Amino acid sequence: MEHNWTEKDVAGQFEESISTLKKLPPVRAQGYFNAWPEIVRTPEEIAAGEPMPLRLRATPDAISRMEQTLRWITWVDVEERRLIWHRAARRRWKTICWELGCDRSTAWRKWSIALAKIAARLNAGQK
Repeated sequence: MEHNWTEKDVAGQFEESISTLKKLPPVRAQGYFNAWPEIVRTPEEIAAGEPMPLRLRATPDAISRMEQTLRWITWVDVEERRLIWHRAARRRWKTICWELGCDRSTAWRKWSIALAKIAARLNAGQK
């Protein structure tokens, strides 16, 4: 079954990649460790404390899709990469326009063209 890629599909893949990156465990510098003993808490202290935040882990399938999507970013130039990445991270258009030095419609047009380039290459590779 062939999937005909659209700009919206490509943008969704980049947004999923950002989400997957946030779910990966943090990078820690090797060679450092904690010599302090573990704190033993009573059940009352645990009940009175704030709950630990629920940390969702990235699934292997999501990581594979992220790696595939990160390869696509090399198909466009550097300015388009930054634009795609900032939009996938849901940065505001106002901030992006300030960085690029253009108005919103120009930034949106460049973003759409970059996504269209990736979608066209994906669709051409399926034939």
